[in-house]
Amino acid sequence: MKKFLAVVAVLTFIAGCEQGGSSAPVAGEGDGTSKTTSATPSNELFIYTVNPPYFAKEENFDKQIGDFLKKKFPDVKIKHVHWDNPGRQYKDLIAAGTIPDLIIDNTRMNVQRWIFDNDLQYDIRDLIKKYNFDTTKLNPSLMAQMTNLKTDGSIYGLPYNNNDFVLFYNKDIFDKFGVDYPKNGMTYDEIYEIAKKLTRVDGEITYKGFSQNPGHYMNYNQLSLSPLSLTEDKASMNSPEWKNIVDNLRRFYDIPANQFDTVETFATKANIAMAVATVDHLVTYYEQNKNLNFDIVSVPSFKEAMDTRYQPNVYSMYITKQSQKKDLAFQAMAALLSEEHQVDLAKEGVIVPTESKAVQEAFGQNLSQMRGKNTSAIFYGKTAMPPAARANGLMWYDVPMQNVFAPLIFKESKDTVTALRMIEEQSTKAIATAKAAKVNTDTAAEAKK
Repeated sequence: MKKFLAVVAVLTFIAGCEQGGSSAPVAGEGDGTSKTTSATPSNELFIYTVNPPYFAKEENFDKQIGDFLKKKFPDVKIKHVHWDNPGRQYKDLIAAGTIPDLIIDNTRMNVQRWIFDNDLQYDIRDLIKKYNFDTTKLNPSLMAQMTNLKTDGSIYGLPYNNNDFVLFYNKDIFDKFGVDYPKNGMTYDEIYEIAKKLTRVDGEITYKGFSQNPGHYMNYNQLSLSPLSLTEDKASMNSPEWKNIVDNLRRFYDIPANQFDTVETFATKANIAMAVATVDHLVTYYEQNKNLNFDIVSVPSFKEAMDTRYQPNVYSMYITKQSQKKDLAFQAMAALLSEEHQVDLAKEGVIVPTESKAVQEAFGQNLSQMRGKNTSAIFYGKTAMPPAARANGLMWYDVPMQNVFAPLIFKESKDTVTALRMIEEQSTKAIATAKAAKVNTDTAAEAKK
């Protein structure tokens, strides 16, 4: 019966979004503002998840978040809605006046263009101080991602989990050709030498020494470079540093027979010796091929940034400006980041922002797919810092980094400098177009007032 009522509640909410309903303005909580929000019960906390997609299934949300919060706050009703198309996007919630109290979304991809552009952001520094929350216990690079959204030191959210990268390797291929397994802390130069040894044609099988998604490699690069200018509304990739990044990966695909395909075939084709992929592939690859004899080590690093993981690929929690329950929302965030819950999440294979000894030892304990794997690789070294904050007021644009390699390098054989210049020019033009469109929209909105 409870499950039925929950379904009815969600369907009622969706219908409200689709009909574009709204509610009367309600005074903001202690911030002197008046915002349009849904008139929800005072004991209800509305959580909206966009990323990770894992939360599209209600049982997954309950397993990681809902059940814990219900135990921690027994008098609070947890209302959860996950992004969906159509009917449950940001625009639908805003049109219906049903603004969430708490949002979980991908920081790099969506915070600027959805939370900021829709004026949902809220600086939580006062709440951090009020509840004496210790941010120093969190991964400093993940916290830097929270603070570099503006240049004034504002903190708009706290990290929930980080979908980090590791190097997977197929033991059978290494054994077949008598090559030593990779180890934690190796550089790209060292991995390149191994890749050359393991890229070969043997009978009807082409073995590839190394594979990595170029888009992910560049977006989360270990040298903390941004493809956007920090001071102007344009792309900025015409530099020796960006050339170094591209050339570093390009040499792997210049090895005869080691053309890039996709890291997703690591388990199904079992012909790739090494592949950089996100940690959740520990489960994915196992499920795809239970006979696959593989393990993991830390991602290879640049000699300029030894023992450095990739930049944060983080999903974070954000309290909305319009929420009337900011204190409750922050207490929920703090509870989810408690040592108790961080250990429980780590047992389920979640890379949490706390990297205490207890968390590291607990990682993957509840998952049979991870038993016997070198999970220490996940915590080896330090996370690269995200790029510095851009000047306030600049437009965010998702530069299509993957296009540097595909099609420009892989299909059109462009040299590195040309490929970078072309993507920079295309992106700068797209930013100008988007900026002009926004000005026109804002002007039209003003004219209607």
